[in-house]
Amino acid sequence: MPNSKTAIIFLVFALMLSVFVANISNLISVGENARVPVSSRRMNDIELNADQRTNNVTIGKSSEHLIWFIQISDIHISIFHDESRVTELKEFCDLTLNAIKPTIVLASGDLTDAKSEDNMGSRQYVQEWELYKDVLQACRVTEKTVWLDIRGNHDNFNVPSLTSKQNYYRNYSIQGQAHPKSYMYQIKKGGETYSFIGMDACLEPGPRRPFNFVGVLSQEEMDHVKKLSDEAKRKGSNHTIWFGHYPTSCILTTGSDGVRALISKYPESIVYVCGHYHTLGGMVPSMYTLQQAGFLELELGDWKDNRMYRLLAVDHGMFSFVDLKHREWPIVLVTNPKHALFAIPTREPLHMISHSTHIRILGFSLSPIESVQVKVDDSIWQNCTHILGPLYVHPWNPNLYARGIHEIHVLIKDEAGREKLTTQPFSLDGSRMSFRLLPRLALMSNISLVVRNLTTQYSTLSGFVTSMFGYYLAFVNSGSTIIPLRLVSLVTDIYCILLTKRQWSIRHSDF
Repeated sequence: MPNSKTAIIFLVFALMLSVFVANISNLISVGENARVPVSSRRMNDIELNADQRTNNVTIGKSSEHLIWFIQISDIHISIFHDESRVTELKEFCDLTLNAIKPTIVLASGDLTDAKSEDNMGSRQYVQEWELYKDVLQACRVTEKTVWLDIRGNHDNFNVPSLTSKQNYYRNYSIQGQAHPKSYMYQIKKGGETYSFIGMDACLEPGPRRPFNFVGVLSQEEMDHVKKLSDEAKRKGSNHTIWFGHYPTSCILTTGSDGVRALISKYPESIVYVCGHYHTLGGMVPSMYTLQQAGFLELELGDWKDNRMYRLLAVDHGMFSFVDLKHREWPIVLVTNPKHALFAIPTREPLHMISHSTHIRILGFSLSPIESVQVKVDDSIWQNCTHILGPLYVHPWNPNLYARGIHEIHVLIKDEAGREKLTTQPFSLDGSRMSFRLLPRLALMSNISLVVRNLTTQYSTLSGFVTSMFGYYLAFVNSGSTIIPLRLVSLVTDIYCILLTKRQWSIRHSDF
């Protein structure tokens, strides 16, 4: 009988697990053409928009239709731990920004640490915010670039409201005074209009740690973000870049439409960049995926422990990026042909690569660039021509690489003797590469749907278990074997109710 009992329990849990895994597999799948749940009319709008963005311009050696910018995330300035976070941030704002000269810097949350010295408690420390502001002012970042910062969950620990004195973001950040929550910034450069939409999903009021790991967009904030998106479109946005602290997998919304549906609604939306997960303790150092809604989502590793930042570019309507370690020089970013893994079939004019006349490379270093060389597959090295700023080009014949996945190799050297070799796969016929499983799980799942799924499965199976194996309870005191299942159901039910409530009510006395 004990063996039968064990077999029954194993069978039930195996069945529950298989159903759960099947649902998760469907949730995180990335089809060959990024299965976009849109109508034919919507798809035509996307294709038309791509044509309008590029105006049928050939990708050649012009420095037009090009912008590059930077993202930094999870800085966690602390008055108790690791002073080098601050000193190296100053170095970044001085040397790195001077070398790269980005049009925009996206600072995607957790600007300060807000944790007590023993790492157990949380509160907002004005000294941390003063350090953040002092670094930016000392380096004169607003004279070098446009610094777009936004709150993360640590910036919101123990903050009762937006108007609270504890909301130091309002007075010590670059954007806080004008934009206390979500906002949009638009710039025209190189013949294109670029929109940057910052999405603030911080809870109000802000709980103490560890109770605000999940972000929430209230209906009011959702409506506000929609207005920002509509405004960007109305003002002629060719390319829209979304940024925020929380990945979409842990942003809850009211109503049936989630944040991914909101982003994908606009054909100009090409990418959502975020932070928050900190590479999941080093388990997922590169966290990227193509959402089923058709846009890229890219989580950036933290500055706090890993000193990571990201260089991004949009070149003739195609998006490219590279994640970098602080003090890593020189820097190479190939923008044409673009990386095969990060192709966005429904939102980029990928056909233009096949008709392009030049390979295009961005190169940066602290010292002047001495040479940039390129080769495709096993061909010989060729010297690139410097056009303007960081842009280097070399003529090529894309017809030679019309089928399958190929590799482009770039070797860059600066006058200080530093060099960097970069290899990047590309495809001209739509051949796809696969994103790794763990990043897809982290970025494509949905915390509320996962919990609801578990609860639904238990509800469905519990009746089956009770009726088919009722005799089993007679052999166990008080039905103890079924109690763990009931506890799981109870916990998930309560969790679902809490996560899906339209209004979060946390008393100020809890802080």
